Formats: sequence, C-alpha cells, structure tokens
Amino acid sequence: MATILFPTCCCSSSIGFGQRLMHVNKHKRSRFFAEATRKVTSDGEEHLGFCGSRRWALSSGLCLASGLVLGFPGDGLAVKQGLLAGRIPGLSDPDEQGWRTYRRPDDKSGGHGVGWSPIVPYLFKVPQGWEEVPVSIADLGGTEIDLRFANSQEGRLFVVVAPVLRFADLGEDAKIEQIGPPEKVINAFGPEVIGENVEGKVLSMEVAEHAGRTYYQFELEPPHVLITATAAGNRLYLFNVTANGLQWKKHYKDLKKISDSFRVV
Repeated sequence: MATILFPTCCCSSSIGFGQRLMHVNKHKRSRFFAEATRKVTSDGEEHLGFCGSRRWALSSGLCLASGLVLGFPGDGLAVKQGLLAGRIPGLSDPDEQGWRTYRRPDDKSGGHGVGWSPIVPYLFKVPQGWEEVPVSIADLGGTEIDLRFANSQEGRLFVVVAPVLRFADLGEDAKIEQIGPPEKVINAFGPEVIGENVEGKVLSMEVAEHAGRTYYQFELEPPHVLITATAAGNRLYLFNVTANGLQWKKHYKDLKKISDSFRVV
C-alpha cells in the first residue's frame, strides 16, 4: 500500500486526514502560482509568466465574467438576476403615526404564468406590528396570491393578482371599468377571496378614483373582509383585509384604513 507523506508546517498530526489533504493541496496551488507567475530569462532578468500574458488576462476575464453571470457556487459574488425569488423586504420606516408603507419591490419575482406582463408595483400602509408572512401555493388562491401580511392581534391581509383574460381579452392596459361594474367583479372574483359564493354577503360597494385609476371597494360579512379591486396591465388586483369577530370589533378603524390605502402605482 502506498504511503502518503505530509509536509510539516501547519499540517500537524493533531488534525484529521481530510484537513491535512486540504493543506497539501493548498501548498501545491501556492507553489504552482508562485512558479507560474515568475519567469527568469538567461540574462537573469525576471518577467511575469503566463499570469502576465495577454492570453491569460483575457481568459481570466472571461472566467470572471462567467462567474458573475452564472453565479458559480462558492465564488462569493453577489448576482443581480432582475427577478428575485422569495420575499424581499418592502416596508418603509414608520411615519409620525407609526404606520409603515409597503411597496412591492421591482425585482420581486411572480410572473403568474408564461406570457403575462410584469406585475405593476402596488403599495399600502400598515400600522406597527404587521409583518410579511410566507405564501404557499397550497393556500386558497394558489399561485395567484402574491403577498401575505398579518398581525396576530389585529388581522391579516393578502393580495391576489389574477389574469383579466378570464373575463375578456382587454389587451395589455386593462381598466377595471372594462371588466364590468362592481357587482359583476365581486360576483366573479369574490369567491376566490372567501372560498364561497358572495351572494347575500356584500354589505357595501363603493367606487373611488386615485391618480386616474378606478378602485372598487367592498365590505363583506361574514366572513369579515374588506376588498379593494382594480386593474393594471393585463391583471386584476384584489387587496383583501380580513379578521375574526373580536379583531373586527376592536380594530375595524385600522383595518379600514389599511384597505383604503391600497394603490397600484
């Protein structure tokens, strides 16, 4: 059996086999690069070896560029992909009243189907104590739920981004008025929010306009839920704020303020 001899230096007998082997490889690489980068001519003049050549510089540049684009594991380089999966913080610092503004980050992923236009960013306000929570494709609404927030003492909210193509082909810049009046919208999409038919559950319907965009606002009970709906691009946005009976009674004013703050920008 061949015997592996380890040099002394830092590879003492007190460390394991794998660690010693790593040290040996490290020393080999160090000697290789030290020799490769120095070249002595016959007249005793020292020159850079292949590390100083144009070919090596070009090849190293290409390797570095590849690492930046492909994001090789372990290279420690941050990669900006344009569309980033998962949760990305979007909450501002609290204002004088302690309310914070959430704006959907531009780089957040969520195409919700091949061929759909990018999701137009939206924003809303929440009081202190409300935080983003994970979204699961097993949730009611599946992959069309773009965001969830919650406060265990006050209630919860979620944003549904659905294709308007379910209703009609309205192109790439749909208006909610083109989908239909408030009654038609809530009857069609309300069941996605509460999981059942909305007939007899709609307490109020209002129409508001902000910055040239129309919003339909609904209050349903039971279950207790406030829905703000609008359209942008080729998508319908349903902003839903809900709570149990006790939360609704104690925090209705704040829940209504959250619902009224929703804007697609």
